[in-house]
Amino acid sequence: MRLAALALAAVLAGCASSAGVTGPLSVYAAGSLRDAFTEVARDHERRTGHTIALTFGPSGLLRERIERGEGAQVFASADTQHPQRLAAGGGWGPQTVFVRNSLCALAQPGLAVDTATLLDTLLRPDIKLGMSTPKADPSGDYALALFAKAEVVRPGSQTRLNAKALQLTGGPSSPAAPAGHNLYAWVMEKKQADVFLTYCTNAVAARLQQPALQVVAVPDALQVGAAYGLTVHLGAPVAAQAFAQALLSPPAQAILARHGFGAP
Repeated sequence: MRLAALALAAVLAGCASSAGVTGPLSVYAAGSLRDAFTEVARDHERRTGHTIALTFGPSGLLRERIERGEGAQVFASADTQHPQRLAAGGGWGPQTVFVRNSLCALAQPGLAVDTATLLDTLLRPDIKLGMSTPKADPSGDYALALFAKAEVVRPGSQTRLNAKALQLTGGPSSPAAPAGHNLYAWVMEKKQADVFLTYCTNAVAARLQQPALQVVAVPDALQVGAAYGLTVHLGAPVAAQAFAQALLSPPAQAILARHGFGAP
């Protein structure tokens, strides 16, 4: 944690800033951070008086919106590649990892599946396998990485999984869940998938809304760790730097941990 804090401090030290805040701080963040970041932001507002405007979505799509000129001042992605791409394009500081996640399988009630039988279940011809959209949403890229690991465990698996996986969320034209519905609980409720590969935090949140859903841990041989990267716009005000630094502080990390995220 100390090394991560020092790294972020170095990043922020290189960011141009202005002392005044002329409006709400604009924070763009991965959709998987919605619940945790909403709580973190409200806590930060109470402590600092700085208003924070949160925009959530698939990290790749958010990065594209920023590149088209939308006024984000802090970008928190579900991977490190999208923040790095912004930094490489100029105008943004280097990314730093501020939290971690992992993949779980969200399964329909009554489906006989556990960690030991997960790969067998995913490969079954009668099982509808759901995932998010690669490149647009890092969750989809992590699912593809899991398929590659499955190839090592069982040759031929990668081709079969790539061919059958349904890209149900995270894309430019993916349907949105109705207001007040968890996206992944809604996908499972609509029976669009028998098993859906997503972040463990998403799976747990879906089960809170649909308690009968199963959350299945991915076996170590297939597990893919998700490192979440953060970057700050070089012209952002001091408030943006303060919020980014606060994400590595014990209060924010405690909130993130309570929502199922791992320490950086």
